[in-house]
Amino acid sequence: MRKKLIEVALPLDVINAEAAREKSIRHGHPSTLHLWWARRPLAACRAVLFASLVDDPDEPEAPEEYLQALDELKDGDSRKDKLFRFIGELVKWENSNDEKILGTARKLIHACTDGNPPPVIDPFCGGGSIPLEAQRLGLEAYASDLNPVAVLITKALVEIPPKFADMPPVNPEAQRKRDMSTWRGAQGLAEDVRYYGQWMRDEAEKRIGHLYPKGPNGETVIAWLWARTVRCPNPACGAQMPLVRSFALSTKKGSERHLEPEVQGDQVRFRVRKGRSGQDRGTVARRGATCLFCGTESPLSELREWVCVDARDRLGAVPLAVVVEGHRGREYLEPFSELPEVPRPDHIDDVPLPEKLTGGAVMAWGFRTFGELFTDRQLVALTTFSDLVGEAREKVLQDAIAMGMADDGAGIEDGGTGPQAYADAVATYLGLMVDRLAMTGNSLVRWNPVGQKAQHCFGRQALPMLWDFAEPNFLASATGSLKAAVKLAADPIAVLPTNAVADVHQLDAAAVLPCKGPVAVSTDPPYYDNIGYADLSDFFYVWLRRSLRHVYPTLFSTMLVPKAPELVATPHRFEGGRDEARDFFEDGLRQ
Repeated sequence: MRKKLIEVALPLDVINAEAAREKSIRHGHPSTLHLWWARRPLAACRAVLFASLVDDPDEPEAPEEYLQALDELKDGDSRKDKLFRFIGELVKWENSNDEKILGTARKLIHACTDGNPPPVIDPFCGGGSIPLEAQRLGLEAYASDLNPVAVLITKALVEIPPKFADMPPVNPEAQRKRDMSTWRGAQGLAEDVRYYGQWMRDEAEKRIGHLYPKGPNGETVIAWLWARTVRCPNPACGAQMPLVRSFALSTKKGSERHLEPEVQGDQVRFRVRKGRSGQDRGTVARRGATCLFCGTESPLSELREWVCVDARDRLGAVPLAVVVEGHRGREYLEPFSELPEVPRPDHIDDVPLPEKLTGGAVMAWGFRTFGELFTDRQLVALTTFSDLVGEAREKVLQDAIAMGMADDGAGIEDGGTGPQAYADAVATYLGLMVDRLAMTGNSLVRWNPVGQKAQHCFGRQALPMLWDFAEPNFLASATGSLKAAVKLAADPIAVLPTNAVADVHQLDAAAVLPCKGPVAVSTDPPYYDNIGYADLSDFFYVWLRRSLRHVYPTLFSTMLVPKAPELVATPHRFEGGRDEARDFFEDGLRQ
């Protein structure tokens, strides 16, 4: 059997450099559609798949057609050198949709597979990088995962776009314009996601706009900054002491701002001052907290013991500042008015947080449910957005029918390609947008004084405790808003490949995917005990289930993400037994 290139050598330095550079690319990158932990770089996946299917040029029995194609490549003294230089161009982000380069890659693959390249199977598809790059190389892709969140992300990346390739948008604005330009690939689908996403934003403003007041001079608020409070343990004090990690608001050169606490009796007010403070350090550090009122220093272990009985009752919040959009960028104001009273919404799927979570600390502070991670205002907004996904779906359905789209009577989960399936497809992306809002709209979101923006809660694969947090304005246009989420969803859709079919299933990795003949298996299996994918995914699952359970009744048939069969070595699922956890992981992976 002829050796494949990957068995002999790879230009690793070039591939690694592109994989590292990819982390800083946001515009149009598929990762902005939805977060997934430990997502594989597209550059590495593309290189590995290509090198797994093309032959080593030095193989004595390498096909003549392949060798001739290598000779036609530019630059390089030897065929292998030419091939390495070509891979260096193939893995660049800028060439992800370069049909000339991709066409050459497909030609080389066909030459090495007798014109019949095998489909690619990924039984641990996760964030969908491997099937996406298989599809980009013109290969059929079959993907599966036990986790329904991973399955939906991968469906959105590789299964849905080919179903509606080269189709024009159905929204009324596009129809009124009667734009005769050609809609290639998934551009029409992306345009509809933009249109109906904007409709959701406008409709939400009618319903909950009063919850997001303007600044004193009509400024658009970007975010409200808060600090949690807890009762001072000093019996002679007992005040609600603010827990502030840092008094720095902005460290951007020329726009430095910081907070200065002003204590009046048993109340504290935070003043916004220009410049850098001599001491940005706040009232809480790694080991303890200091009361602004009496100066008592308390170890965090003591505060935790008090709070963990009932975090919702014993943790309060005090406003620190308000970030607004000024004439020359971000401006910081002192809290200017009482926010409207917001009752906690009824009928939310407030499911329990996992008792144990790799790297997570918020549960140790008395947080018991996912709902407790959000302020009441955030819960009202997110339930409103979730319900609007269903309403937007109905609008898409009626508009698709009005456009004359042939009706096959089947939804997306049943393999349809008509109006119902298309409405389901647009709703899928809108539902993923709500997940992004949840990720940047909870009380574990920190304010970044360097970038002057809200940072989502998954800076690492955990849910750590946060003392001072940012509450972005969902109805503004900055990071954390619905407008930003629409862009981050629609931009990558427009450039997703649609040239090859893909089939994505929710399955145990030991099950057989529905494809025949020889296959190429390429996968990135779970990381032993490093990441609790299922436990973390519940954060997103509860919102996806609310938004899309009528679209995907099978995928969202359970209240939470399946845990027991998940291939991770987590001792707490085996009553602390590390040996049992190891055996479960290794036996399962062997199967």
